Amino acid sequence: MLASFPVAVTAGAGIWALRTFDPNLPGNPFPPCVFLTLTGHYCAGCGITRALHALAHGDIATAVQMNVLAMLLLVITPFAVAWHAGWKPAYLQPVANAMASPWLWVGTLGGFWILRNLPWFPFTLLAPG
Repeated sequence: MLASFPVAVTAGAGIWALRTFDPNLPGNPFPPCVFLTLTGHYCAGCGITRALHALAHGDIATAVQMNVLAMLLLVITPFAVAWHAGWKPAYLQPVANAMASPWLWVGTLGGFWILRNLPWFPFTLLAPG
């Protein structure tokens, strides 16, 4: 139980920062994406700070528009935490096995990274808005 206290404090500070500072405005305290700055292309994580800012303000549509993959992963996070905490229903074992595959994550993140930089519709929808 004591180990969850630093996590709660850090999460609270993060939510406060995301509600207080707008990453869309100049002069915000959030660092820019190094990959985007150096290459002009989006990485798989581009838009996550703006997505979390929108989510902290209850704007789910904008959050999904900024980084759809991150928002999907955020939805499954409670299930992954529960799984690691000991909640392991047998019917979810195949899903857990698939999620544990590094190849799933390499393919998903790599594919998302490439697809969101393609200049054609519908791939342009994956770029942060």
